[in-house]
Amino acid sequence: MITAQGVELRVGSRILLQNATFRVAPGDRVGLVGRNGAGKTTLTKVLAGQGEAAAGQVTSSGEVGYLPQDPRTGDLTILARDRILSARGLDTILRDLRKAETAMADEDDERRERAMRRYARLDAEFLGKGGYAAESEAASLATSLGLPDRILDQPLQTLSGGQRRRVELTRILFSGAETLLLDEPTNHLDADSIAWLRDYLKAYAGGLIIISHDVEMLETVVTRVFHLDANRGELDLYNVGWKSYLQQRETDERRRKRERQNAEKKASALLAQAEKMRYKATKATAAQNMIRRAERMLDSAEGARQQDRVAKLRFPTPAACGKTPLTAEGLSRSYGSLEIFTDVDLAIDRGSRVVVLGLNGAGKTTLLRILSGMDSPDTGSVIPGHGLKLGYYAQEHENLSLDRSVLDNMKSAAPELGETETRKVLGSFLFSGDDVEKPAGVLSGGEKTRLSLALLVVSAANVLLLDEPTNNLDPASREEILSALRGFEGAVVLVTHDAGAVEALEPERVLLLPDGVEDLWNRDYADLIELA
Repeated sequence: MITAQGVELRVGSRILLQNATFRVAPGDRVGLVGRNGAGKTTLTKVLAGQGEAAAGQVTSSGEVGYLPQDPRTGDLTILARDRILSARGLDTILRDLRKAETAMADEDDERRERAMRRYARLDAEFLGKGGYAAESEAASLATSLGLPDRILDQPLQTLSGGQRRRVELTRILFSGAETLLLDEPTNHLDADSIAWLRDYLKAYAGGLIIISHDVEMLETVVTRVFHLDANRGELDLYNVGWKSYLQQRETDERRRKRERQNAEKKASALLAQAEKMRYKATKATAAQNMIRRAERMLDSAEGARQQDRVAKLRFPTPAACGKTPLTAEGLSRSYGSLEIFTDVDLAIDRGSRVVVLGLNGAGKTTLLRILSGMDSPDTGSVIPGHGLKLGYYAQEHENLSLDRSVLDNMKSAAPELGETETRKVLGSFLFSGDDVEKPAGVLSGGEKTRLSLALLVVSAANVLLLDEPTNNLDPASREEILSALRGFEGAVVLVTHDAGAVEALEPERVLLLPDGVEDLWNRDYADLIELA
């Protein structure tokens, strides 16, 4: 259970949230919603104990399992299976059991005897924590989230970003935590895994707070909705499911508008009467009282909520380039003995549109990193054509310098822009005031997405490499990027699970990984997008 009392969140001098008081008990499944940048990720970090509130108090009983938007693990050399088992400390026990087994073969009687005693103690501890049944449970969860045994037996460093996120989600679900805090858990999941996760969370008996832009997930899972209003800095609590929340919010909006209109009508009448009386000495005090009453009446009427601001995204005219600005020949990539893809050829003509499809782990992100120059292929080469100017949107925001400020990231991307113009561009992406001084590393996933898109806008790129650009975006922001994508005049290579993004792109060709097969786009490929 999590209890928050009078919680206040700030970024610099800006108040994200004030005086929030609520409780999440076992059986509560809360949908935390609000526009990008409203403070949802910041609030979940505080609730998970990974951040501090500016005021107020958060207490929790029982273990809390927290899945951040872009989870980072320290040691990427460990096996995916061990990372999952570490949620219950089973990885360490198994490792020590293996060491004890080896020591039990020692020729020295005393060392062998110690190893046998140690093995017996570790085996009892292992069985006490669930033992082999727990291993089986972890494997079952992993399989349901698209992680077969061959993936679990690989080091984390050999996995794609999507696979590592699945490992972290599996680890959280396996932990047995009494309360789950899940920030965009459907990112990088295919359709089958998302459907399984919906059913799992709907039956979850503990407390749950979920941030998600997946409407079907919210409709299926949540029993309460917390709306973080970015304009007022307040948390509105609705003790109803998703559909009832939408209806209640619409009803509240109509009521507020009606009450505001009535208050304005009454206040206007009072002010008109006060105006007539104010010049008469005997009635001046009464006139002042009427004015004050009218002001109080207007102050107490909430009025309709302000519309959430949305980042304005328009790609500029791309820089001039030759007929084929980017070519790849014979690309292959492996991790150790694991072959990711081989013999990939790709020619990106001026203004062409290509979508890359393949299952998680097929090498889609790796291919884009190679095309961008961030990684090198094992074989083959990437050949820049005349006038090539690349813009790369990285799935995990590796293009951002996390220890530098939002403003400094922009200045590095477009040093030719002056301070005023740079701040103007950032303002159109909803970064203003103290926000531009924040380190990129403290931004939410949605804010990192907006900053990465801002860097693309100032790049004047003629070839865009886009890796899951609609992840972490609210519906309005997602529609903004899709609209910009429709109007972009340059070439685009797109990796996405979002069928709407592919529809907006209107691709001419499709590249299928890991085989590297290229084909003309047709509607038959649309069914593969959400499964990819």
